[in-house]
Amino acid sequence: MTRNGKSVFMVVSLLGGLLAATSAHGAAMAKVDQATWQQGVTGLPTYVNMYIWVPDAPAAKPPIVVVPHHCGGSASSTDSENASLYTVASKTGFIIIIPEATGQNCWDAGSTRSMKHGGGGDTGAIVQMVKYTIGKYNADANRVYTTGSSSGAIMTEGLLGVYPDVFMAGVSFMGVPCGCWADSYNDVVGKPASGTGQWSGPCAGGTVSKTGQQWGDLVRSYYPGYTGHRPRLQHWHGTADTTLNYKNMAEDIKEWTNLLGLPETPTTTEANTPKSGTTHQLWKNSCYAVYETFSEAGVGHAIVVDGAVASAYFGIDKASTQDPETAACPVAVPGGGGPVGSGGAGGATGAGGVTGAGGATGTAGAGGARDAGPGGRDAGLPSTGGAIGTGGSSGNGGTVGSGGVTATGGSSATGGSSATGGSSATGGSSATGGTLATGGRAGTGGAQATGGSSASTGPSALGGASATGGSAPATTNGCSCSLGNHTSRAQSAVTMLLIVAFGLLLSRRTCRH
Repeated sequence: MTRNGKSVFMVVSLLGGLLAATSAHGAAMAKVDQATWQQGVTGLPTYVNMYIWVPDAPAAKPPIVVVPHHCGGSASSTDSENASLYTVASKTGFIIIIPEATGQNCWDAGSTRSMKHGGGGDTGAIVQMVKYTIGKYNADANRVYTTGSSSGAIMTEGLLGVYPDVFMAGVSFMGVPCGCWADSYNDVVGKPASGTGQWSGPCAGGTVSKTGQQWGDLVRSYYPGYTGHRPRLQHWHGTADTTLNYKNMAEDIKEWTNLLGLPETPTTTEANTPKSGTTHQLWKNSCYAVYETFSEAGVGHAIVVDGAVASAYFGIDKASTQDPETAACPVAVPGGGGPVGSGGAGGATGAGGVTGAGGATGTAGAGGARDAGPGGRDAGLPSTGGAIGTGGSSGNGGTVGSGGVTATGGSSATGGSSATGGSSATGGSSATGGTLATGGRAGTGGAQATGGSSASTGPSALGGASATGGSAPATTNGCSCSLGNHTSRAQSAVTMLLIVAFGLLLSRRTCRH
């Protein structure tokens, strides 16, 4: 091979590498060893594995989305089916957890152990994965979400109902009401030959019907005594679905409107939204739309899972530091702020010196105690600092020292040195020096201390997360899936290398003449 030929080969090889890089979505899914994520917690199912996807540039406090697979699915199939979700995560920096029920037909959203807060089971295992992720990656415990299709959607609604203190919201593609799957549940560990393990025939067939109160009481029984915030939900279903019958949509409406304290009649109903043949119903409380449904006419068990739709509903489709519902309802949901704390005591007046320094103005005392507010994710909302305490007054400046007389050519005698002011009250910084005395040294005035800081927030409860199964993602609702800004940069590099390659080829041809 000639010298120019080798050069061209190197350029073409680099070009191939760049083209391969532009087709990937960055970081790869990685398996986490069971002993690592379980962190000594016993009683969790051994067949559940944890996979995680962390973007190349995670947010400073990244949200979490959990994506359980459909019946018979796996972590690898879920990974390939959620390209649109990874595309968004690569841009905004959220983390994706992909739980896997190895060898199981479907997820367990029907057994007593799984449908009890703190009871273990599949739901408990997923929650433990979230705990591990929050600690490992400094993730945001107030922005944990779940989404999935089919069995993944069943698990999504199960997680929202059993662990409302962990999850902020969920998107269910072809799911069923939380607790419905427990009806005649076939609790088989290990996928049987018939493929009916972890299955509920009555729920799948749409024959389980309850009043809204009955549904609500059933879900509340999974976490007795809990009165805090309930997650919001978006539910998609096809009217021709016979695998998980469309009748479950009506039962879902009764359940979630009862849990969220809403009437069963929607706030708004829109036809052909977001596309032809889709009916959109929305329920809004006093400050935010907390429940909505999308019915797709004539569609069977084949709703297209779109990560862009789910991430937009969660409010993580763009860089942000707060859940949109929390921002809209600052007192009603976690992380929204609490009542103002009582003021602290003022700082004591400092002792005067010869050139006396007054005591610093007292700083604000510590903020009021954390309020056990209306059901925050961490059972309380942060209170703001107390008012500034009454500070000590400035001390009188020192008198002029008895130095030389003030006469022509005579210099003023230096005044006494500044005495240190008294220590400030809690939170106050010590001021030094008094006011400038005639002929004395200028003491440094004590700066007014800032107000007391807000009381520290209690640790957020740790949660589990969601799932996406179903068919491969596609463009939905006019949402396209771009590869992000890194694509344009790679394409520019490709163009440059092509120019170099052609230049070398032309140079070689010229030499032969």
